[in-house]
Amino acid sequence: MTLREAIDARHSVRAYKNQPLTEDIVKTLEEQITICNKKGKLHIQLILNEPKAFQGTLAKYGKFRNVSNYIVMAGQTSNDLDERIGYYGEHLVLLAQTLGLNTCWVGLSYSKISGTYTLANDEKIGCYIALGYGETQGVSHKIKTIEQVSRSVFKPTEPNELASDVTPSWFRNGVEAALLAPTAVNQQKFSFEYLGMSNNRHQVRAKRGFSIIGYTKMDLGIAKYHFEIGAGNADFDWV
Repeated sequence: MTLREAIDARHSVRAYKNQPLTEDIVKTLEEQITICNKKGKLHIQLILNEPKAFQGTLAKYGKFRNVSNYIVMAGQTSNDLDERIGYYGEHLVLLAQTLGLNTCWVGLSYSKISGTYTLANDEKIGCYIALGYGETQGVSHKIKTIEQVSRSVFKPTEPNELASDVTPSWFRNGVEAALLAPTAVNQQKFSFEYLGMSNNRHQVRAKRGFSIIGYTKMDLGIAKYHFEIGAGNADFDWV
């Protein structure tokens, strides 16, 4: 399974089988976590065989069951921490899908169990990601349309040329992939703009919207990772 295929296959799963992760899968996840921590300047930690974090009242209310493996998404406090957590966390989520696992982003329905993770004085936890072998593969949810979350502000150079005519297909592919990104309560408060060319490179702007429940910075990071996968080998810059 490719990462693009994982985008289509992956849905949030809250109930898991009592089945431990294999050694090969744990090794692959830990290797990728090391890479993500270095690239994203994060402190992501994989916690195995620890059920207490998802046995509290909020977890039960959220219908989490048999969660004993999870990823602690943490890093040094900064303005862009949540976006980096979303971006690199979704890489791990999709990787897990390719390995035959299921996952769920968890913003509130977990308990912080002392001794299961380590944090420096200037670090904080952004969220958890539950993972394991799901009882089901989850279900899809209603999503917005491409037109609702994207636009082209490219200015045509020819008199009869329309912006939509010269917007590259990879941009649309990227937006399609972004629409399948998990967001808090499926709010999809993000948008993408194609800005045309600058110094022989395509320019794309990603924006987050306002939400009273928060998490839009994290959601934007997740959506941007999906966009990059959908856009394939397109040569563009985020601006």
